[in-house]
Order: sequence, then C-alpha cells, then structure tokens
Amino acid sequence: MRRREYELDRDVAALLAARAFIEIRHLAGSTLHESGDTPEEILERIRFLANLAHNLPGVARPRPAISSRLGTRPGSREQAMAARPMTGVWHTAGPKGQAWILRHIEQAGRNWTPPPPLPERRKGPSPMTPRQWAGLLLGRWPVRTPAGRQPLPAAANVLKPLDTETLCVLHDEARRLRLGLGGGEPWLRAHLDPDGVHYLLPNPASYYWPGTPINDAEIGWWQCTALLRMSDGEQVSGMVAVLPETFTALPSTLPRWQQLRLAHRARSTERDAYLWGRDHKAECTPELCGYVPEATNSAPTAT
Repeated sequence: MRRREYELDRDVAALLAARAFIEIRHLAGSTLHESGDTPEEILERIRFLANLAHNLPGVARPRPAISSRLGTRPGSREQAMAARPMTGVWHTAGPKGQAWILRHIEQAGRNWTPPPPLPERRKGPSPMTPRQWAGLLLGRWPVRTPAGRQPLPAAANVLKPLDTETLCVLHDEARRLRLGLGGGEPWLRAHLDPDGVHYLLPNPASYYWPGTPINDAEIGWWQCTALLRMSDGEQVSGMVAVLPETFTALPSTLPRWQQLRLAHRARSTERDAYLWGRDHKAECTPELCGYVPEATNSAPTAT
C-alpha cells in the first residue's frame, strides 16, 4: 500500500505540473479572456499557479531522504515526506490550492488520497540507530566530514557546557557580525532557564561546512548545534554561528563519555527553539516571561 501511494504521488505530481504549465501558458499567451479578468487578476492567477507548481517536478522525481549531516537520520517529518512525496505540496497549498489539486486529479480519473497531516516534531531525542550506538560505545565523535571536504580541527570535536549568559553573548556576537545564524538574543534570554546548563558543539550541515563559498567569500565560522534548557525545563535544539577562536576559548569541563552522550542527544533532538516559541506564544506575556516584543527582537528562526 505504501509503495502504491508513493508511486501515485509521483504520477499525480507530474500530472499537476503539466496542467499548471498549460494553464500558465494559456493565461500568458492570450490577449482576450472570456472570463473578463483584469490584467492584475490574470497576473495573480499566474502567480498562484507558479507558487503551487514550482516544487512539483521535484516531487515527480523525489530524492531519497538524506540528512544534511552525516551520521544522523532524517527526522519524523522528513521521513513522512519521503513516504508520501506530495505531503509538502498538499499541506502548503491552502484551501484554494487543494481544491485545484483535487479538481484536476478527479478530471484525470485518478483515485488519489491526500497525505495525512505531518507529524509533530517529537520532544526529546530520536532513538539512536545501531550504528550510532556502536559509535558511542567505541568513543567515536559523531560529527562526520562530507566527501571532498577538509575535516574540522580537533578543537572542534568537543561539546562544551554553557550558562545562559554565555549562550546569549554568543547569539549577540553572531547578530553583530552578521554571521547569518543566531540572533534573537532578548527573546532567548527571557525564555531560557536562567539557571540552566546548555550544551554546544560544532555540527555544520554540508552546505555550511567551513570553506563553502557564500556571499563572495568562504564560510569561516562554525555552525554549532546547541542543546537548550528552556524556562519550562524542556530541552530543545538550536543553532548559532560561532567563530573558531571564540569556541576554542570556551572552557571544556565534561568528561569525554559525557560529551559523546550529549552530542548524540543534541544532534537527534527534533524540536527546536522556533517550534518551542510557536507553542509558547499564546501564553507569553511580559508578566510571565519578562519579555516585551520589539520590531527588531524576534525568536530564533528555524534551522
């Protein structure tokens, strides 16, 4: 059944892409429209179809669910989208887009069932794979080097405990230096456990590996994964860009076995600070959290 749904999703994606492109070509090439739509309405229709269809060719020929970090497996949402390739398109289409999808599938005589809702990202770490357990028992550092890249230096293969003040300073530095990962320091300071211990390790995705060209330069910072203790006690993941010299200067006080265990936990924790903040938003008040939103102060973005 799952294989049939997977193949049907691919078939449906190819069908919908073709129908969308045909409709766009008709709208763009016609000078007289029987509907009497204005040019602005026609342009809006083209934009709607383009937004709906731009991912469909990739759905018709989906890639395997591969994590951007070697040694980790795709999260629950990524696995769900791999099983049903139309999941992302369907759940971002909105009511208008979903009605368009269903209408064209029905016209083509396909018997297609929409994919189920995406699973919520689990709280806590994902279960470890046998390979990860073996690496932990053998004392292997879990961050692996992508093919064709230089390994991180030994100073990066460390997990370091941080207090809340130090973590906020790192986020503030990332914002000031415009490193692209981090920021939201006032929101973060208000919602972290003020007495909590957080953990940080360099853990770059393949596209953020040091030396990768970006904005006419090469990445010279380390993308770090943080295991954060929030104000309600939940541990969530976060990301912040840290200069190598800044990270190296941080004290390391944990024994190696504990670093390895916590590194695996940090890398496999699906829920991040963005999702925690989304769920907390309804109850977030200055009286409860001590945080007053400002135009330039926002929660950390998803990574």
